[in-house]
Amino acid sequence: MTGNTKVVVIGGGYAGVMAADRLTQRDDVTVTLVNPRPTFVERVRLHQLVGGSDDAVVDYREILAEGVRLVVDTVTRIDAAGRSVTLETGDPLEYDYLIYAVGSVSADPGVPGVAEFAYPLAGLEEARRLRSVVDGAPATASVTVVGGGPLGIETAAELAELGRTVTLVCGEQLGPYLHPRGRRSVAKGLSELGVTVLDGPGAKVTTVTRDAVRLSDGRELPSTVTIWTAGFGVPALAGRSGLSTDVLGRLLTDETLTSVDDERIVATGDAAAPSGLPLRMSCQAALPLGSHAADTVLSRIAGERPADFSKGIAAMCVSLGRRAGIFQLAHRNDTATRLHLSGRLGAKLKESTCKSTIKQLADEARKPGSHTWPVKDAKRRQLLQGKRGEAPATR
Repeated sequence: MTGNTKVVVIGGGYAGVMAADRLTQRDDVTVTLVNPRPTFVERVRLHQLVGGSDDAVVDYREILAEGVRLVVDTVTRIDAAGRSVTLETGDPLEYDYLIYAVGSVSADPGVPGVAEFAYPLAGLEEARRLRSVVDGAPATASVTVVGGGPLGIETAAELAELGRTVTLVCGEQLGPYLHPRGRRSVAKGLSELGVTVLDGPGAKVTTVTRDAVRLSDGRELPSTVTIWTAGFGVPALAGRSGLSTDVLGRLLTDETLTSVDDERIVATGDAAAPSGLPLRMSCQAALPLGSHAADTVLSRIAGERPADFSKGIAAMCVSLGRRAGIFQLAHRNDTATRLHLSGRLGAKLKESTCKSTIKQLADEARKPGSHTWPVKDAKRRQLLQGKRGEAPATR
């Protein structure tokens, strides 16, 4: 390809920023980042926003390369045939290549009463709203957090550390990703904070009302504030635009992260489903996915075949308030090992990871192309072989 190449990145989260910064390696590439808000959201700190210990935002000037144009708007449709996107303002934006990095959002669980009476926590505006609700609730108000994953655990711990009366309803299991040893450590930490943990076959929420949560075993828990952290969904933009997605709405791609429908469209982050085998939704996955998406586009501009994605995740870190946490180590296929670090050291490692993530984005902005990721996924090839002959795509 000759002349200037226009690349539009939809979504200014971890993966989108990494991709946008990395694309500025070439002087003949014009990069436009479209994001609905003017500041970067540290989603890994949203529970801190609710607890009042952080605002969970970073100025884009700190992490975005000077050559990236930021457009504060929302993409409502992708016109793959016309190589353009429609913005909420109505203005079209043309591209030569498109990077789809819309991230993830709160999922609709289909549980009666959740939409009316529960507070989701997947985005900045949701977290700010919840903080206002928590601040306005009496000190003795009962708080129920639904969801036993990292966000649920961290939110429950954060509020309990402030003296709130918190119940964490996990469904089948507390911290499903964690190794049993790590799970016991988290359970102990929550107990020390005064969090009541409910898990097992009967701990599935069936109904949420204005002042209670009902469980599948018939129990009814008083709940002045119900916080919903159980599961994430994906914006419907790709499916609405006629592109192939998986059942959750993630853009279906090959192993180079290129859309199965159009080689001019590359997906990354939470909204990407390479070969129908998406990585765990996390900022740890977002950075290598973002850098690889940019590399795929740069390879195509140079007339080269893009490489297959081969990176993996090797840990999960979860905070338990401001003074404790757990750093769960993992195998190269992202399954937990017996090894974990907990207590104050776990908290320090979690905070270090959060800071390191922003630093990696800032470093890539200053020196595009410098980001590397040492962890390789040792089992992805086997998983791909096991999927041969399947057709997971939906329209």
